[in-house]
Amino acid sequence: MTTPDHQSPVPDSSEPSGPQARDRIYRSPFGIVGGVLLLAIVGWLGVDALVSGHGRTPWLALATLILLVPLVIAFTLRPAVFANEDRLRIRNPFRVITLPWGSVASLRSSYSNEVVVKSGTKYQLWAVPVSLRARKKATRQQNRAAAQVRTGAAAALDAGPRRAQTDQIMDDLRELAEIHESAERAQGEPSVRWAYEVMGPAIAGAVVLVILLATG
Repeated sequence: MTTPDHQSPVPDSSEPSGPQARDRIYRSPFGIVGGVLLLAIVGWLGVDALVSGHGRTPWLALATLILLVPLVIAFTLRPAVFANEDRLRIRNPFRVITLPWGSVASLRSSYSNEVVVKSGTKYQLWAVPVSLRARKKATRQQNRAAAQVRTGAAAALDAGPRRAQTDQIMDDLRELAEIHESAERAQGEPSVRWAYEVMGPAIAGAVVLVILLATG
């Protein structure tokens, strides 16, 4: 999965999580913007069909809205990564995975960013998508800075090592894991919770839509 440079996730404002831990929150700006636009389009079309439609059209529009709105939210606005001194919490479209640092074996980056627990199970970080374009751009900047250093260019004095933003986020998460994996508060088993608040309405909308289409 790839995203352009300006679509890289960025840390959001920190929120308290427990008496001594504060979360670093990462979301995808492109996902948020895209989700808002999609919701506006779906809402506009759906409301228009509800108001001006005839016969079965309003019912079909309502069922479609009940199906699509939760799915758009799940894949665009919902994904987030929360990290503090005790654990990593991953909010993906249909699941929330809580991983104490002591249970984390590694954090990997290739064509997607994922965390691997000691049992071998892998979980993808939807909110931190890999941008191959940003990674290539960062590599070019590093090579340019190295060339300037070799030639003694003055501009090289201000050119530090550059990383794609999602790669830097993964570096930060790896650092947190290394520092806190042995802490007593960071021990425990991974937990996974299904997002029934998203799945329930979407399934209900799909069932109603299938019934309407089948009986039409």
